[in-house]
Amino acid sequence: MDTLEIPVTYKDKDLCLKAHVVRFGYVHHIVVDLAGNQITIERDEEGNYRALGDVEKLKDSKVDVDLIKAVIAVLQSL
Repeated sequence: MDTLEIPVTYKDKDLCLKAHVVRFGYVHHIVVDLAGNQITIERDEEGNYRALGDVEKLKDSKVDVDLIKAVIAVLQSL
């Protein structure tokens, strides 16, 4: 399992989020730890990144959807 750090600027703060890459054959998922919640990010059919997860759990957690969007924007720029 490959580990990496994703640098994100969010609400005028520089964050360095820990993540790891999980490979499934030709597909890879990036699992990011956001406030103790594991958010899985993958490429869709068009090549864009999208987040996967339980919407109800995210509503109850302290994870901001805009932070997830910021992580996806960083990944998309690579």
